[in-house]
Amino acid sequence: MFENFLAERMGRLHTESAFQILAEANALEAQGRSVIHCEIGQPDFATPDHIIEAAYEAMKAGYTGYSPSPGYPDVRAAIAREAGERKGLNLSPDNIIIVPGGKPIMFFTMLLLVSPGDEVLYPNPGFPIYESCIRFAGGKPVPVPLLDKNDFRIDLDHFRASITPKTKLVIINNPGNPTGGLMTRRDIEELASVLRDRPDIMILSDEIYDRLVFGEKPYSIAAVPGFQDRTIILDGFSKAYAMTGWRIGYGIMHPELAKGIELLMVNSNSCTASFTQRAALAAVTGPQEDVSRMRDAFRERRDWVVPALNEIPGITCRTPGGAFYAFPNIESFGIDSHTFCTRLLREAGVAAAWGTSFGSYGEGHFRLSFANSLENLKIAVDRIAGFAAGLS
Repeated sequence: MFENFLAERMGRLHTESAFQILAEANALEAQGRSVIHCEIGQPDFATPDHIIEAAYEAMKAGYTGYSPSPGYPDVRAAIAREAGERKGLNLSPDNIIIVPGGKPIMFFTMLLLVSPGDEVLYPNPGFPIYESCIRFAGGKPVPVPLLDKNDFRIDLDHFRASITPKTKLVIINNPGNPTGGLMTRRDIEELASVLRDRPDIMILSDEIYDRLVFGEKPYSIAAVPGFQDRTIILDGFSKAYAMTGWRIGYGIMHPELAKGIELLMVNSNSCTASFTQRAALAAVTGPQEDVSRMRDAFRERRDWVVPALNEIPGITCRTPGGAFYAFPNIESFGIDSHTFCTRLLREAGVAAAWGTSFGSYGEGHFRLSFANSLENLKIAVDRIAGFAAGLS
C-alpha cells in the first residue's frame, strides 16, 4: 500500500539472497525438516573468549556511550599497526575509519566517490551488495566476469576493454566471495599496470577474507607503489575472528578521504558501538591462535569437500584459494542455478545459494559455504549426490 510513497532510489536497492535462503531453510526446520546450512557466510565458531571478555569488561567500565565518529584513537592506532604490517603498508590512525560492519565502507565509498552516470567496474559473480550500492548512488555497474576456466581470476584483457572515460571506480575482492578465487601478486601488479595511466580512477579493495587464505599470502593493490593513496581498503573482524554479529569493520584510506567517510558516519550511524571497539582492540592485540585454528579447520574442510563434489557425476568444482566458499559448476544438468538450489533445499534439505544471486556470470554454479562442520558437510555432499543422480 506504500509503493507510491517510496522514493525512486529505493527501486535501485537489492537484497542479499543468502538471507532469503536462510529464512526459507529456517521455516523448513520449524516444520521438522532436516536442513544442512551451506548458504550463509558465517563461521561456525564462537568468538574467542578473550574478545568476549574484553567487551564485557568494557561495558562494566563504562564503554556504553558515544565514541568519536571515526573510532577511538587507540583502537585506530592498533588497527593501523596490525593491518599495516599484514598488508605491507605504512599507516597511521588517520588512515583508519571504524564502522559498524564491512558494508558501510562499500556504501559510503559509493556515496563519497560516485556521481550519477559514473561507471564502476565490479567482479561478477561477486558480492551482490556491490552492484546494489553502485545503482543506489546513481552509478552504472559494469560487470567484470570471473570465469570458471580462469580460476575465477580477472581476465586482464576484458578488464582493460571495460574501462572507458566514464570509469570512476574499480572494485576488487581478494580472496573472492562467492568463488573463493585468489588473485596472485602478479595478477594484482598487472591490474595496477592497466590502471597506472588512469589516475582519475579510484579503487575499492575488499580484503575482508585476506586472513583466511590457504596458500600464497594475498597482495594488496594498495602496496603497489603509487596506489595506496587511490585505494580504499575494506576490512574487518567478522570472518577471521568469528564476529559477524558484533558489526564492526573498518576502512583504510587517505586521511582526506577518511574525512569524507567520517562525515557520512556522523550523518548516519554517529559512531560504532563503544564496547565492540574495545573487543576489536583485544582481537588485534591479543593472541592469534584462534584465527590460525579456524583457518586450518576451513582448509581441512575445503580439502575434503572439493574432491567430494568433483566425484559427483555432472558436477565440477575448482579449488578455492581462500575464504570458505566453493562454487561448483552444474551446467551439465541443463537447469538454471535458482531452480537447482530451490529444489536442492526443498527436496534434499541442503541450503545453498544459487549462482545468479551473485550476478549474471554466476549462472551454471551454486555457492556452497563450508563454514559448517565436516560431519555436516559430509551429510550435505551425500544429499547433493543423491539429488544430482535424480536430475541425471
